[in-house]
Amino acid sequence: MKRQGESSAAHLLAQTRVQRVPTDKLELFQLRGFIAPELCAALIALIETDRRPSTIADDIGDRYFRTSETCDLAPDQPAVRALEQRLLALSGIDPAYGEPVQGQRYDVGQEFKPHCDWFNPDGQDYDKYCAVAGQRTWTFMVYLNDVDAGGATRFKTIGKSFAPETGKLVCWNNRRPDLSPNPNTLHHGMKVRKGRKYVITKWYRERPHI
Repeated sequence: MKRQGESSAAHLLAQTRVQRVPTDKLELFQLRGFIAPELCAALIALIETDRRPSTIADDIGDRYFRTSETCDLAPDQPAVRALEQRLLALSGIDPAYGEPVQGQRYDVGQEFKPHCDWFNPDGQDYDKYCAVAGQRTWTFMVYLNDVDAGGATRFKTIGKSFAPETGKLVCWNNRRPDLSPNPNTLHHGMKVRKGRKYVITKWYRERPHI
């Protein structure tokens, strides 16, 4: 049985066409064609409208660690509502546990160096980000377009990479079975070599947002 604020392998694999990556190091899944190209285009347009430089928690002073641009998408936008409905049907997670949908834009040469999505319990920003809603539980990421070259998401500890593909979703559990953060979720948003990459990210938490 899945816990509040989380999906589960059993729930996801009961959905049509969901594939699990064969590894015991983390729970990692993909679903091609999760959303239609028309919805992808609408979300890209929203990202272009309000993008800003991306930031990170526990800034280590590396100005090149995350070089993409970011946009928090307004929940009242029709495209965002449509996406949220699809995510709820797939994940089974109550929307109250979700962070706002975030979009990212990567130009040529931009990347997000290897990182985990969970907040470091010993990090300087842990209390700032986790005091209300707690730790991140699941990540759901959707590629909004094909990329001419580069831009893959690589999970180094298992040697698995996902190439950008319009409408494809990749999702993973950020924690181990004992609920501790899973370091095997380390992943790298690799440099775009040609073209541009657009991605949607939806994170979920242990507790509802207030």
